[in-house]
Amino acid sequence: MEFLNPNVLYLMLMPLLLLFILIITSKSSIQKHFSKEVLEKLRVGTPYLSKKSRNIMFFLILILFIIALSRPVINKKEQKVQQSLIPIVIALDVSTSMLSEDIYPNRISLAKKKLQKIIEISQNSTIGVVLFAKDSFILSPVTEDFISLKFIVDNLNTDLDFVNGSNIFSTLEATKYMLADYKVKNLIVLSDGGNNNDYEDELEFLKKNDIVLYSIGLATKEGAPIPKDGSYLTNTDGNIVRVKLNESIKNLSLKSGGGYIDFTLDDSDVRAIINRLNIQSKKEELNIQKVKVYTELFYYPLALGLFLLLISFSSFPTFKRKTSISNIFVIGLIFSFVFHPTNTFAYTFNFENIENAKKAYNNKEYEKASNTYRTVSTNNESLYNLGNSLYKEGKYKEAIEVYDKVITTDKELEAKKLHNLGNSYVNINDLEKAQEFYEKSLEIKKDKETKENLEMVKKELEKKKKQDKNNKDDKKNQDNKNKKEEKKEDSKDSEKDNQKSQNQSDQENNQKQEEKKKQEENKNNTDDSKKQDTKNKKSEEKESKQKNKEKKDESKMQGSKENKDELSDMEEKKWMNMLQKNGTPIYMQKVKTDKESSYDKKQPW
Repeated sequence: MEFLNPNVLYLMLMPLLLLFILIITSKSSIQKHFSKEVLEKLRVGTPYLSKKSRNIMFFLILILFIIALSRPVINKKEQKVQQSLIPIVIALDVSTSMLSEDIYPNRISLAKKKLQKIIEISQNSTIGVVLFAKDSFILSPVTEDFISLKFIVDNLNTDLDFVNGSNIFSTLEATKYMLADYKVKNLIVLSDGGNNNDYEDELEFLKKNDIVLYSIGLATKEGAPIPKDGSYLTNTDGNIVRVKLNESIKNLSLKSGGGYIDFTLDDSDVRAIINRLNIQSKKEELNIQKVKVYTELFYYPLALGLFLLLISFSSFPTFKRKTSISNIFVIGLIFSFVFHPTNTFAYTFNFENIENAKKAYNNKEYEKASNTYRTVSTNNESLYNLGNSLYKEGKYKEAIEVYDKVITTDKELEAKKLHNLGNSYVNINDLEKAQEFYEKSLEIKKDKETKENLEMVKKELEKKKKQDKNNKDDKKNQDNKNKKEEKKEDSKDSEKDNQKSQNQSDQENNQKQEEKKKQEENKNNTDDSKKQDTKNKKSEEKESKQKNKEKKDESKMQGSKENKDELSDMEEKKWMNMLQKNGTPIYMQKVKTDKESSYDKKQPW
């Protein structure tokens, strides 16, 4: 046996012994004036313990507490533990549109708070941070040091003058670069959705690199203007720009296998995204660490000390019979409420609504059931039931949207939800998505019906592949026929061209003969030839002047392009200098992209 805190023994036992000696040797003022016999007759107390024995017991209790504080242990060993973490990259949109004030004080301020909250509540994760506008900048690489990461985010100045645009593709490239050493790749985007309605390239990049996208929409559907220099930003026509939430990022997130949620003023949106990510994402196995393992013994001296302390205060007050029974009953009620609290509901009418909705659903009145479930508080169970009633109505797309809002740690409910999502996607003929959700449901719970549905979907997909192959073969055959016909037409055209060339050669010969005749005439007319030479010289001089002008124009164009490049470099230097002037300078790494944003010309936000 050994002690983890041996200093407690050395520092506390010596003063305790000195205190014990002083109390035993000291006498009270009453003992100096009365004898022991008189004091025994006058003393009122419990007949169980004397003063000396009670003092000895108190000191023994203190010794036991000190031993407990020193933490005695046995079987101390070193055990190897492999750490499992979820890699996450968080991308913060810092484009001009994030300055809109439809969210108080503005969108980017709320996005920064959401970022801080994600770092605060994330557990068993390793996190990196990216800022993006037209380009992406790595604010922090993937790290487990959340203290330093929180410090960097707290000191981040979001008023930097970034180049206009919202290049989400460059953010995906930054995520791939930052998570290159990880098999699991998760990205959380805090944005108003950007200003692109077509994210096909981004979706292809996500699937190719196994990146799962989660996003929080930080804008309202009504939108708001963008404040700039005391007024509002205008477009090329001079009209005030009003930027709304772009819901295309929602479709991109869901198609990537991730999740989407609209912003809330509290932390429920962040917690919902993190819960969904923890359920769906696999953990990355990292380095093996050595951990000391031992058996704690402190609770033995602690329990003994508490028992002796109870005995030392054993003189309990007496109760009357009736009052004692009532007191025991009240104490029992208090303990029952403490250890088994009853759930109180603020919405008392929800019970009636739920019952009415269930009756309507059982009577196959699905529209009525849907409308009734909408009046119930939006918990996971009511959302799941609402999705079922919408599915029965044949509103499969609405059912999918409701099922996506069910975020729960209950494995059975999650498996049912995924199964129903698969059924919904089958009905809208998206068999690939249906297969994905059936497989996810089977990972949580093995179900016979889910397996049968999955097999049917796989068979249909194979049929589709065969049909696609046959269609491709038919297209190839048709293309070959068309090529043969084109070759025949080309051969006919070549014959026509040969005939034309022969005719042209005949014409050229005739022209040469005519030129010879003219030359003979020109020899006789020498004066006329000189005049002709001067005219030719003048025409040549004009042509040379025109060529010189064209060269100058080309050089000016090249110079203007170089000036544009210099301006973009100056803009980068500008915000870098602003970073250096801050109290806490922050280094950012610009990420190279294969898809430059062109939104700053038509949409300067």
